[in-house]
Amino acid sequence: GGDVPGLNPAIRAVTIRALREGYRVIGLRRGWAGVIEIDRSEGADNSENFLELSENLVNRAGRTGGTFLHTSRTRPSHVPRVNVPEHLRDTYCDDVNDLTPEVLKNLEWLGIDHLIPIGGDDTLSYGVHLHKKGVRVVAIPKTMDNDVPGTDYCIGFSTCVSRTIELTHNLRTTAGSHERFLVLEVFGRYAGYTAMLPTMAGAADRCVIPEYEFDIEHLTELMVADRIKHPSNYSVVLVSEGAKFKGGEMVFENQETDMYGHAKLGGIGDQVAASLKELSPKYNNGRRVNVVNQRLGYLVRGGSPDAIDSIAPMAYGNLALDLILDGIEGRLVVLRNGRYDNVPLEVVTSTKKLVDIKKHYNVQRLRPVYEKFEMRPLFLMTGEND
Repeated sequence: GGDVPGLNPAIRAVTIRALREGYRVIGLRRGWAGVIEIDRSEGADNSENFLELSENLVNRAGRTGGTFLHTSRTRPSHVPRVNVPEHLRDTYCDDVNDLTPEVLKNLEWLGIDHLIPIGGDDTLSYGVHLHKKGVRVVAIPKTMDNDVPGTDYCIGFSTCVSRTIELTHNLRTTAGSHERFLVLEVFGRYAGYTAMLPTMAGAADRCVIPEYEFDIEHLTELMVADRIKHPSNYSVVLVSEGAKFKGGEMVFENQETDMYGHAKLGGIGDQVAASLKELSPKYNNGRRVNVVNQRLGYLVRGGSPDAIDSIAPMAYGNLALDLILDGIEGRLVVLRNGRYDNVPLEVVTSTKKLVDIKKHYNVQRLRPVYEKFEMRPLFLMTGEND
């Protein structure tokens, strides 16, 4: 899947603990892509597909952002013919091919006893598939959207929220100097956590999220009212990339899909910005309000992890090894209501994790609910009981 801060600390934790417990550790490059591209023929160069990990290597990489093993959006059970590795094209020549038989052979050829995939629900859904085929899998949740079921927290989410808050505050000065609306498009295909948490932390006045189709007229009215209240005459809205106008559809950057059937989202922020500018005279005594419009995108992906995305991946990696050493497989390591735990891996394919708008989103005010905090988890609306 996508890169996030915290991946390297997780890889480091797994590697150091496993080496100390007497295991060899193989790092598969580019996620599932590295597994399908392995060439088992004698003399084949597989240096681009996997490498043996050492404590020295992961110590150097473990404090940095991204992933030194690289990443991809590969689904081995649905590989288009054009993406089939060259040495397999005589065997797999359908329009879409299931390379799971090759994955199983390659894992056996590598001598893999336990597999630890780190990813979101798409990546981990293939981990479920492999576990059903007999592979011993313990998985770690990773996605900035924080929408993997069964856990309060996914690697990358905390840094995403922290960076969103920081970048929003930085852009306030421009919006305020020019007395404009500030529209920021943030990640969140199906779930609005990456817009909700920064808004709750005071980074924005309003947020629109995938779970609720919003009325642009209503948003404009609220934004104009917010702007009047600010001493510098500006207001801020965070727009999840998967948000939809009332009666509308998701907005895509293009129609090309990945192996999981997802087209790249992007552009809803542009449409919101244009609509706010066009409608603003109606609610602002006939005067148009200009807009500062920015898609945060990769700015929240890059760089080093924050404190939580440094500490929790370390715990996740060690928890995965605890399970392996106890002979437990088919589990997802999680954080639930402030405690580290594990749940059946199948949970990632059995449900969707979305913002409960009845409990946590005020549809009239288009922002989070600011009440009843007692006994709520750290991330407020991402707890087990929500």
